[in-house]
Amino acid sequence: MKVQKILLIQTAFIGDVILGTAVIEKIHQHHPEANIDFLVRKGNEGLLEHHPLLNEVLVWDKQQQKKKNLLRMIKHIRQNRYDVVVNMQRFFATGLMTAFSRAPQRIGFDKNPLAFLFTKKVAYRYGDDIHEVDRVLSLIAHFTDNQRNRPKLYPSQAQFDKVAPYKQNTSYLCMAPTSVWFTKQFLQTRWIELLQTIEKRFTNPPQIYLLGAPGDKVACEQIIEQSNYPKIKNLAGELSLLESAALMRDAQMNYVNDSAPMHLASSMNAPVCTIYCSTTPYFGYGPLSENSTIVQVNDLDCRPCGLHGHKECPKGHFACANRIGIEELLACLPS
Repeated sequence: MKVQKILLIQTAFIGDVILGTAVIEKIHQHHPEANIDFLVRKGNEGLLEHHPLLNEVLVWDKQQQKKKNLLRMIKHIRQNRYDVVVNMQRFFATGLMTAFSRAPQRIGFDKNPLAFLFTKKVAYRYGDDIHEVDRVLSLIAHFTDNQRNRPKLYPSQAQFDKVAPYKQNTSYLCMAPTSVWFTKQFLQTRWIELLQTIEKRFTNPPQIYLLGAPGDKVACEQIIEQSNYPKIKNLAGELSLLESAALMRDAQMNYVNDSAPMHLASSMNAPVCTIYCSTTPYFGYGPLSENSTIVQVNDLDCRPCGLHGHKECPKGHFACANRIGIEELLACLPS
């Protein structure tokens, strides 16, 4: 199969792009001579900045003049004359890009509404043991192999240098306490409880760094003020995604929700403890680091209550967060 010039398409969320980098790694492993381009939505291109295995990152602006920019992108794709286009999504717009790419090999999931125009349709698999990485890698298994590999991001030396001052104390933890969806995040009061318990448990409490987007800065500041933890710094909005990944790599532990920071940890093979509230790892988006711990409540009939979560608990009790034991979270820490 001719694989000299390949386009990978993933225009969904941050986590989806991170998991999609496993496809880059796999193709390069089997076809190191291939030129690989990656198409993302505007706002996610920073994840692939200076990626050593990519030839070009294409950016589709979905917010401004979406249809017009879609047509422009299809024209650009056609002009690039790809041998292979691999669509990691099941949605109509990316189906259009794939179907009208003019690539001899147009690969995508059978669930895409335009799959009948692809040259190869791959079954979108479900199951408790099937990770999203397994699904996207299945798209290229016929010209690579059937083995799972981890996603990988490549912070630059400048980005490692940016976070180097925070690593002067080798004993530090990272916490990413927020999420876009409220019921996917551990309650603020529980993060405070975790911090206060860590302070009591250790003679010399570790340094804590709170991570997040600019919009998470206030929430993180509230956690700091109410916990009175002695060694804690709010880095929400201060670091890029790749800088956050560079910091997470060397943490003793990264405490995260079912959200993008979990996938950042996976991409750096960083130790991670993922707290699942309303969602579940069995959707196929669990952590992939070698040192991974999942903490969740397993005996709730109302859980999971949705694929992404809600603005509030539909039942009003939020037991999936309230019943998680702090001792379970402390068990993730090195003794």
